[in-house]
Amino acid sequence: MVLVALPSFALLYSIDEVIDPSITAKCVGHQWFWSYEFCDFESSAGVLNFDSYMVPVDELSIGELRLLEVDNRLVLPINTHIRVLVTAADVLHSWAVPSLGVKLDACIGRLNQTSLFILRESVFYGQCSEICGVGHANMPIVIEAVDLPSYIS
Repeated sequence: MVLVALPSFALLYSIDEVIDPSITAKCVGHQWFWSYEFCDFESSAGVLNFDSYMVPVDELSIGELRLLEVDNRLVLPINTHIRVLVTAADVLHSWAVPSLGVKLDACIGRLNQTSLFILRESVFYGQCSEICGVGHANMPIVIEAVDLPSYIS
């Protein structure tokens, strides 16, 4: 037992996160939309937060993806260490963006955490991957990765 435990503890310690993130984005799952909050940037009105709803099919522009486009994208900078906190307000959700290799469960009363380091400018699409009710298919996630000067402006 000890022969397995000692190397395991060393490995667990070595993969523990020690990176100090530059940005923290909090994602809260609601029935049936996502809300985002940036705790690092405070204005006179308080913490920066916004809701992100799916764009209805009849309001889509040419070139926008049906069931994947949102009214407010989560804009994040590239080449920056980002902490993502995920929770839920009502039922279980799952914040998943497959092209970034991220899938995190959103549980009521619990903050789950992951790290992101986006290498290129692009638009990344995802969805809630937990069957959270009748509007489950209406919870897309869109991350727009931009360079740092564009993010700051």
